[in-house]
Amino acid sequence: MTPDEMADRLDRAVDRLPTAVFKGVAHTGMLGVARIRGNASGRPGPNVITGDYRGSWQSVPLRIPYGAMCTLGTDRPQGRRLEWGFTGTDSLGRSYNQPPFAHVGPAIDFITGTFHAQMRLAVAEVLA
Repeated sequence: MTPDEMADRLDRAVDRLPTAVFKGVAHTGMLGVARIRGNASGRPGPNVITGDYRGSWQSVPLRIPYGAMCTLGTDRPQGRRLEWGFTGTDSLGRSYNQPPFAHVGPAIDFITGTFHAQMRLAVAEVLA
């Protein structure tokens, strides 16, 4: 491959990279939410009573300049207490000694590995 051919290939890759990165980030977010929901389906994570909390987890991928980002989260108030536990008195005067039922923390290594794999796929896709 000549230097000019390589330059043309890289120019084409630059145009396709944002879409490939966004696709990989969105896919990682979707798999991350699935892993968190799985971890929130009983011990050692929180038990499922109605499924409302588990189903509240969402992935919101966004395009940003020169890349993409994805936010994983829940809007349910019990999220922090379930993940980290709670000892003390709440705003209604009730006393708690609730242990943590981690479900997000154990998913971080999986999400990180998935993200790295997705970015390798994105680079391979745009350079193909």
